[in-house]
Amino acid sequence: MGVSNTNSDKTQEEEQQDLPKVVLLRPPPAFSLIGEESFASNKFQFLKTYDSQLPLDQFLSTHSHSIKAILSSAGAPVNADILQLLPEVGLVVTTSAGLNHVDIPECRRRGIKIANAGHVYSDDVADLAVGLLIDVLRKVSASDRYVRQGLWADKGNYLHGSKLGGKRTGIVGLGNIGYEVAKRLEAFGCVVSYNSRKKKPYVSYPFYHNVCELAANCDALIICCGLSDETRHMINKPVLSALGKEGFIVNIGRGDIIDEKEMVSCLMRGEIAGAGLDVFENEPNVRKEFFAMDNVVLSPHRAVFTPESLKDLSQLVVGNLEAFLTNEPLLSEYVDNE
Repeated sequence: MGVSNTNSDKTQEEEQQDLPKVVLLRPPPAFSLIGEESFASNKFQFLKTYDSQLPLDQFLSTHSHSIKAILSSAGAPVNADILQLLPEVGLVVTTSAGLNHVDIPECRRRGIKIANAGHVYSDDVADLAVGLLIDVLRKVSASDRYVRQGLWADKGNYLHGSKLGGKRTGIVGLGNIGYEVAKRLEAFGCVVSYNSRKKKPYVSYPFYHNVCELAANCDALIICCGLSDETRHMINKPVLSALGKEGFIVNIGRGDIIDEKEMVSCLMRGEIAGAGLDVFENEPNVRKEFFAMDNVVLSPHRAVFTPESLKDLSQLVVGNLEAFLTNEPLLSEYVDNE
């Protein structure tokens, strides 16, 4: 005799409901780029605050008993107010390398682990950093516009650019990304030096405790550090003045690390030679002054987004969440002052 289903047999939907919940405060950009299914797992279920009509605090309080982790992305702060509503949360996973949107001290106080994107983006961001530097030095984008506008035939050859090889390049923030930038620049024959929170024992590049001193001894400054209270507007008028009228700046960190108003003024007055920017202070609203500058190369904060890095990100995010829920070591746990 066949065995029939009984009321005690759980449907697939009911089994999903029993899974630990990972709350999403907003959809990560990767969801729209490679699909939410890339982040699916049979060990947890996403709970989306943005699909509910309830106020955020009410929604979180209603589901607080089942929410074990948070998947966050930049633009959706994970602060003390959020964490207070989620006493069962033991992990915050971010889809970014930077953690300026996460209240790290509050997470530490509550014993909540943090996992970020780790090394996933390092190669792609380093590639773009070098690409922006080459572009602004050799005037690639400006030359492209010159040709497309038919000016080559009308006005003759475009202004020549400057070579990368031999340039003294200073890296601000020699973490995962900064180190990859350094290796690429070294291969181009650049002379690399750096500023970071602390001197790195594994490199022989000259170390400068002071960013102004670094800038004064460089032809190009590449910003690779994260955003914090200490680094906000760290690249200010004195640093830009130290870099000088022959100096170039590239930013693939965060827009607020540079005092953008001062940078615009320096560019307009010829006090620095040019800039390559993937990040801005008021994204996606970019200062209109940049648009008329042929010595500035602009990119819409897309350094991390390649099909390869997004695939690796989805695997890392799922791996971290599954590891936490099965009491295994996290794949990319954030360690303070690493």
